[in-house]
Amino acid sequence: MHSTLAGKRVLVTQATEFMGPVLCEVFAEQGAEVVPSAVPLVLPEAAGQVVRDAGPVDVLVANLAHQAPSTAAAEVTEAEWREVFAALVDPLPRLVRAVLPGMLSRRAGRVLVIGSASALRGMKRASTYSAARGAQLAYVQAVGVELAGSNVQVNAIAQNFVDNPTYFPPEVQVNPRFQERLAREVPLGRLVSAREDAQFAAYLCSDAAACFVGQVFPVCGGWATR
Repeated sequence: MHSTLAGKRVLVTQATEFMGPVLCEVFAEQGAEVVPSAVPLVLPEAAGQVVRDAGPVDVLVANLAHQAPSTAAAEVTEAEWREVFAALVDPLPRLVRAVLPGMLSRRAGRVLVIGSASALRGMKRASTYSAARGAQLAYVQAVGVELAGSNVQVNAIAQNFVDNPTYFPPEVQVNPRFQERLAREVPLGRLVSAREDAQFAAYLCSDAAACFVGQVFPVCGGWATR
């Protein structure tokens, strides 16, 4: 898979967090002109400004991350719920609204959301985070089928147990209890590497993946389907 993104301008949000660094690296290796943005997206006007500053883009990679609270459902506060949704859900339609005029006028574009498999399988003490990630995936499915006729493909990667500094930093990975959990819960028996995930993301943003519409792809070493 070489130069599959040649000639494409790719905007990557939260480029210094979650999957951002490796996405920028791999996309550039595949020939893309990468436009990284580290601007926080919580404020309502931030997403539109990021897109305006980026200029015309062929691909939007909505890499959105927020630390997952570990709160029992009965103890989730209004503030926690609003904070997580403000970080993970609210920026997504704002970003899409901002890139769509250019994509629709060219009748070409890609939007890829880097989401979470926590929306595909129940997890204790993760109701807020899982609900927000689920909202992302529902949005992708609806908007994906809506925009397909305009040759704008919207899809998502729903990942878990992928090597990244936000959710699986080195100190977590070396913990024996985590290694036991990995062996017990993940059929693959290891973390998916960051580059494996990013290379799949690059494929989904390439012309070769034009047939995918509103689809959610689990990348989790089999965790979501075991």
